[in-house]
Amino acid sequence: MTETEGLTITRVFKAPRELVFDAWTNPQHFARWFGGKDVDIPIDTVSMDVRPGGSWKATMVLPDGGHQIHWLGEYVEVDPPERLVLTLSDGPEDREVVTVVLAEVEGGTQMVCHQGGGHLTAEQYEQAKAGYQTFFDALAELVEA
Repeated sequence: MTETEGLTITRVFKAPRELVFDAWTNPQHFARWFGGKDVDIPIDTVSMDVRPGGSWKATMVLPDGGHQIHWLGEYVEVDPPERLVLTLSDGPEDREVVTVVLAEVEGGTQMVCHQGGGHLTAEQYEQAKAGYQTFFDALAELVEA
């Protein structure tokens, strides 16, 4: 894997980083933003054992008539409120690694989110990046409210 594989998104939220970290690790909050506004994540499908080695899962119900994506992964690093590393997959293999770094900046929190692992093509990473943008729009609405 090279340094350029994957995607990186930097966003600034007008919210404390503890709140942004909580949105990544609290099932009630995660279900509200992950997937964006048009995707439903039933809270009873979300479980999070937020500790190194702990697992997580969530089911996205897409607005296309009920197509579902069953996400799962494991927490690799948990350092509240500044760093979270987890794996992400919609199947038993080919887990991507998502690293979230939160820093206090004037007016709020800067989040740098990187997903990599080399399991997607360059085009798929671009599609994932576009998807994350809608996810993070919903995250902004949640934490800035």
